[in-house]
Amino acid sequence: MTYEPDYAVPPGETLRETLDALGMAQSDLALRTGRPTKTINEIVNGKAAITPETALQFERVLGVPASFWNNLQRNYEGDLARIAERSSLEPYVEWLRAKTVKEVIRRGWVRACEDEVQQLREISAFLRIASPRQWHDCLATMAASFRRSAAFESDPEALVFWLRKGEIDALGVECAEFDARSFRGTLEETRSLTLLPLETSIATLVEICAAAGVAVLFVPELPKTRVSGATRWLTPTKALIQLSFRHKTDDHLWFSFFHEAAHVLLHQKRPIYLDLLEGPREAVGPEEKEATRSHETGSSLRMRSAASSRAARCSVRPPSAASLRQTALRPASSWAGCSTTAFSRTATATT
Repeated sequence: MTYEPDYAVPPGETLRETLDALGMAQSDLALRTGRPTKTINEIVNGKAAITPETALQFERVLGVPASFWNNLQRNYEGDLARIAERSSLEPYVEWLRAKTVKEVIRRGWVRACEDEVQQLREISAFLRIASPRQWHDCLATMAASFRRSAAFESDPEALVFWLRKGEIDALGVECAEFDARSFRGTLEETRSLTLLPLETSIATLVEICAAAGVAVLFVPELPKTRVSGATRWLTPTKALIQLSFRHKTDDHLWFSFFHEAAHVLLHQKRPIYLDLLEGPREAVGPEEKEATRSHETGSSLRMRSAASSRAARCSVRPPSAASLRQTALRPASSWAGCSTTAFSRTATATT
């Protein structure tokens, strides 16, 4: 850890030492620079700043570069700001005791620090907030942007940390510019992946989705997030589908993926769509219902004749009763195909 002193040395100290080395009195420096003696004395005693203009005058009279004096002043002001910040952050160290924050640190999402104030800085940087003082206001704004089902049962703070982790990881996923037609083709190709073991299919899924402009990430959920998946646009040309492995079953993962894919193709780019498959059914919004219907419509239009043969080959289990509480899924015998025909009608809205 970098040492951080709890004091700041004003540039006037260096000016005093320079004058002593040259045998020059403060009054003499004032005469040679055209500055009042009082101003020179205030600079020496740390009561007045060295301005860029004064630094140029010191350069000519003392033979010390103006950049040296400017840097001294800049560093001094920075040290004062850090000391003041430390004092203002100390009342917030209790936030580090929160279960979500402790878990984020334990997982290594944020660098662990022995110094509690520095740990607060690391957490703030992770969340892209200046300090914990801004957290509650930002949390309220972020939570208001969610499109979710039964999110009142989840912890908004944990959700924001989880979403931010996905956003950070997505920076490392190189994607082509989003193309709706290409992504629809990708979903057709993805149907065959549902028949393969996850350890085989996931790497392929990530690769082919990235080629269509969609980053797919798997971020284990935090306690009380109760989230299966989320969809949002990181840029106008890059979408993110973030999955959690919440129920740790193949059937639930593939349903969550195709559900989030429907959001990419069907809905506007501004909100964050969360897939929380718990809670009272009336909490499901229209976007969630439409995303679910897109699976059913595609299966009935194009896959009806082949549904039974695909189901016979499918190695994954049908969704559990618990995961079906929130959304009206098609019969378990036909879900594995996850046809995307219904997505074709969204070209105008998404391209």
